[in-house]
Amino acid sequence: MAISTSLREHAERLLKDEYGTIFREAPTHFTMLYPSPYRAGMSSLGYQMLYREINLRSDTVAERAFHPDEPDLYRKSRTPVFTLESQRPIGNSDIIGISLAYELELHGLLECFELSGIPFLAAKRNRFHPLVVLGGPLTFSNPVPAAPFADVVIMGEAEEALHTLLDHYHDANGRDDLLSRLAAIPGFYVPAIHGEKLLPVIAANNAKLPAYSQIITPNTELSNMHLVESERGCHRKCTFCVMRRSTNGGMRLADPQAILDSIPAVAKRVGLVGAAVSDHPRLLEILEGIVGTGREVGLSSLRADRLSPEMMQLLKQGGYRTLTVASDGASERLRTMMMKGTREKHLMEAAHYAAQYGMRYLKVYMMIGVPTETEEDITELIAFCREAASIVPVALGVAPFVAKRNTPLDRHAFAGIKPVERTMERLQRELRGKVDIRSVSARWAWVEWCLAQGGFDMTEATLEAYREGGSFAAWKNAIRNHQRAEQPPDQELRLGRPTGKFADELFA
Repeated sequence: MAISTSLREHAERLLKDEYGTIFREAPTHFTMLYPSPYRAGMSSLGYQMLYREINLRSDTVAERAFHPDEPDLYRKSRTPVFTLESQRPIGNSDIIGISLAYELELHGLLECFELSGIPFLAAKRNRFHPLVVLGGPLTFSNPVPAAPFADVVIMGEAEEALHTLLDHYHDANGRDDLLSRLAAIPGFYVPAIHGEKLLPVIAANNAKLPAYSQIITPNTELSNMHLVESERGCHRKCTFCVMRRSTNGGMRLADPQAILDSIPAVAKRVGLVGAAVSDHPRLLEILEGIVGTGREVGLSSLRADRLSPEMMQLLKQGGYRTLTVASDGASERLRTMMMKGTREKHLMEAAHYAAQYGMRYLKVYMMIGVPTETEEDITELIAFCREAASIVPVALGVAPFVAKRNTPLDRHAFAGIKPVERTMERLQRELRGKVDIRSVSARWAWVEWCLAQGGFDMTEATLEAYREGGSFAAWKNAIRNHQRAEQPPDQELRLGRPTGKFADELFA
């Protein structure tokens, strides 16, 4: 399949705007496929870090590919998904590495495979197809529904595991030997051998910290921003979060000087990334080192209980215009139940800080449909929003609660599409004209919950939903056709072969 001229020229324009792109040759071609568009993929620190890590090897070259912005243009021109650096069709790679951030990206993954003539399921591919390796944030919760699309899944932090995989790839006697070897190594999940078993995630050596981006580009969600990790993991105990203190040793701090040394001279904006950036005990020192050189700064997560006048002054100096914090629970009771640690007084202080330091507005992230939530909890949220909005303009980011594997709230049921929509409608009605509300679809949150809690039954549902067009109606029908009547209560998913329309394909 040839690459159309217009799509080739679009790729060349993206490359022209980049700083830090790696162009090289090596015997083994590793395509890093991100199943969302370029703007999202290039805002992923892990994706960029692994791009550089693989390219440190003399035997392997890593190139990037993304889900197309306009897939129909690829279909009409019969153009396969291709890498940016050499414009190689991804089907011609030796290895395809996929970074999955969350469950609903599975549709984009299957579309990339279809456009490139790659069979969806590992069981349907042969030695002439690329080896498919899956990894990314999704592996910290539940990659099992996605697993049959890959030959092997790297569970957790991949910096060192990828080198282990590549060492065995070059040494193994064929694919079967490679997968047999990897299945015996912690951190490697081989679906054809392990079945539906949910394996533990692994941690990279702390010497690998901090991760930092390789490429700076204006064409991302975080335009022209150098991303660097200030810490990895979290020391808090939030019961809904996969990165809580029990995951991979809790919070592991990056050295402030190493963070500052990672910043290239051309970077005018620096984003500090992590699950609990504002909990770094030397954050003020890091911020001073960034804004003191005239650069702008961004933080991926601000805890309302960590704000201080000194931090706010540095954020303002670094170009901060919107103060973003997370409440997560609608009431003090729910936040206590979820061990969130943020109290209403902290959120109100954030509103006052935002006003005092000239922020355009305060943005508060919120979950609804949390277990045990009542109308009284929502009443408390509405009262808080009204009071905060009297101090500073408020934007409320509302998402339905989706229980994730490997968390204390695992196995909790979805609150229901209609109940969640009724709560959304109440918030819109009672806060209209006072608070800007931006909400996530209850319908798609339900699909995400089904995938997050599922096993190979949801692999079958994903295949059917994609083949039927990927609409919500297609997903609803596919999930109802394949979802198991019961899910086991323990932390290990049910083993064995699935049943259903596409079951025979999974391990044919």
